Amino acid sequence: MTIRLAIFDLDGTIVENSYDWAAIRKELGLESGSILAYLESLPEPQRSEKYAQLEKHEEIQTEKAVLKEGIKEFLEWLSATGIKKALVTNNNQKNARLLLDKFNLNFDLVLTRESGLHKPSGAPFQKVMKFFKVAPEETVVIGDTQYDILAAKNAALSQIYILESQMTPENLKGAVVVASYEEIKARIKKLISKDKDKDNLL
Repeated sequence: MTIRLAIFDLDGTIVENSYDWAAIRKELGLESGSILAYLESLPEPQRSEKYAQLEKHEEIQTEKAVLKEGIKEFLEWLSATGIKKALVTNNNQKNARLLLDKFNLNFDLVLTRESGLHKPSGAPFQKVMKFFKVAPEETVVIGDTQYDILAAKNAALSQIYILESQMTPENLKGAVVVASYEEIKARIKKLISKDKDKDNLL
């Protein structure tokens, strides 16, 4: 099977920003784990109040965000190659749309937390693959955190690329750590080439 779908994270992957997740968790009263799962477990009005705190941080980082080097060229290459592009983010629809419009980026499908599905669950990735009628073996995931790996593994995905940064955990397992989009492009080209070679042998 060839590669037919690329699923991207947003913050830290499409754009550069500087979330201090440890400080944000502390402010929200959460020691560790998924912020969204924690917020959804809260009763009202506490849930709305905590979401408002989170959204203030998201708005600040959205305003400060800069485009990741090489991403526009990589997206153009995917389109030219016929590979579908999906964006799956735990951020909200408003911030995702602001960033995509600001940098003139286009995806074939965008899934935000308003869908009710969020990482580290594999459910959002499964929904995207179902939408495009694509198998896990035909899909690559591109992200920057452990949550991207956990979600991909939960969705039975094995082609996972993590863009290296100061936030990248040491001894990261279950994914290929890459330095740039050029490296990801080269790796996908190899996968496509291998599939073509197999077809020629049949």
